[in-house]
Amino acid sequence: MDFRLAEEQQMLADLVGRFVEKEYPFEVRRKLSATARGWSEQHWATLADMGLLGLNVPEEYGGMNAGVAETMIVMEGLGRGLVLEPYLSTAVLGARLLSRAGTDEQKGRWLPELAAGRLKTALATLEPGARFDLSNIATTARPSGAGFVIDGRKGVVMHGDSAGLLLVSARTSCEQTSTAGITLFAIDPQAPGVTLRGFPALDGQRVAEVSFSGVSVGAEAVLGVVDDGYPLLEWTIDQGTFALCAEAVGTMTRLAELTYDYLRVRTQFGKPIGSFQALQHRAADILTAVEQARSMVYFAASRLDGEDVGQDIGERSRALSAAKNVIGRSGRFVGQQAVQLHGGMGMTDELPVGWYFKRLICIDMTWGDAQHHLERYGACL
Repeated sequence: MDFRLAEEQQMLADLVGRFVEKEYPFEVRRKLSATARGWSEQHWATLADMGLLGLNVPEEYGGMNAGVAETMIVMEGLGRGLVLEPYLSTAVLGARLLSRAGTDEQKGRWLPELAAGRLKTALATLEPGARFDLSNIATTARPSGAGFVIDGRKGVVMHGDSAGLLLVSARTSCEQTSTAGITLFAIDPQAPGVTLRGFPALDGQRVAEVSFSGVSVGAEAVLGVVDDGYPLLEWTIDQGTFALCAEAVGTMTRLAELTYDYLRVRTQFGKPIGSFQALQHRAADILTAVEQARSMVYFAASRLDGEDVGQDIGERSRALSAAKNVIGRSGRFVGQQAVQLHGGMGMTDELPVGWYFKRLICIDMTWGDAQHHLERYGACL
């Protein structure tokens, strides 16, 4: 199998690489993460001008209608710079869900705004106490006239405090843990009864707690089919999980490069510590872990590309859970080795190494850690 990038794909990778190199030196990133917003509107506008926000938007709505490979390329590039902007929540999750489930009116209303950078979205689905169980939904949507009234709470919503549109899962029937009776809604975060509390996560990315108290929405807010939203929700999370895995590969690759550079310049006993055989073995182990993770992302891409919501769910789930498990284990290993090889400095916030490790930990904990996906893989067999 030929894993080389096509000419257009290489141009896309170079475009993202130049953006990260120019706009995301570590000191700039560190200062941005400490601001109230947590990211840069100027950077967001640049991503829009580059056409990257419309990567997963159909062409008729101002996007590029790209595939899984292009998403992988962009996310890997953004992972190298620890980019803070809400790209995943908007340009991957939001774009793919609205493109897949939106009506013609919904697509025409939201997708052009999303591709132009004027609309940001956030997927609010996991709830306190549910851990990684997508079907454990206590948030309710009760029929009221021609619409619904929504009550409940969502936790750790990526970039929820900056979203102009919340994509929310709620229970319209059946028991709390059933995969049936789930419906997806598009809700204005400024609607009466919606409360958002934003805060920074461990890695500096912004997340939010979102509460709904008697929030009234019309029937036009429904995404997909009432009571049958779980397959669509699972498909959307799988898209996001794949994008996170690709981001992690970029993060691990850059972390390995920083570590190799340090081994070349740090001297002990009059020679670079990279000349010591024991440390060379550890550097080789880091490279092995990174390349194993990269191979698993390629494998997941081969099972995800061109797939519809209901086609061979088991194969898709197995591939993504295998990739997420390897990403979690490899990310933790690479991060631990990088911090140890940098010595005491590896623990400080002044050095980028610790921030790369924090991001890998957060990626592992998003939508299921390595152990969760090992169990999910077994359940799919």
